[in-house]
Amino acid sequence: MRRFALGLDLIDDEALIAEYDAYHRDVWPEIRDSIRDAGVANMEIYRFANRLFMVMEVNESFTFEEKADMDASNAKVQEWEQLMWKYQQAIPGAKKGEKWVLMNKIFAL
Repeated sequence: MRRFALGLDLIDDEALIAEYDAYHRDVWPEIRDSIRDAGVANMEIYRFANRLFMVMEVNESFTFEEKADMDASNAKVQEWEQLMWKYQQAIPGAKKGEKWVLMNKIFAL
């Protein structure tokens, strides 16, 4: 099992953040299925104010490229992603159009 950490920001608006949290308390089943089908065994998202931190544990066959290809061909995932952009904004340092940004591990105990 491999682990990745990613970061993203939300638009700093309390009402939008509350809506985003509500969507994530009841994620669409098709989205959950697409995540699992891509090889993600566990995913957790944490929030402080408008900053998000995601931890993904994936199987050995998982690749971000294959997940992106799967997502691009899944209409429900595209609908979800379009909806989530209402709430999300790129984290400082992200490339144009980039959402979740892979973080570098700098310490382990």
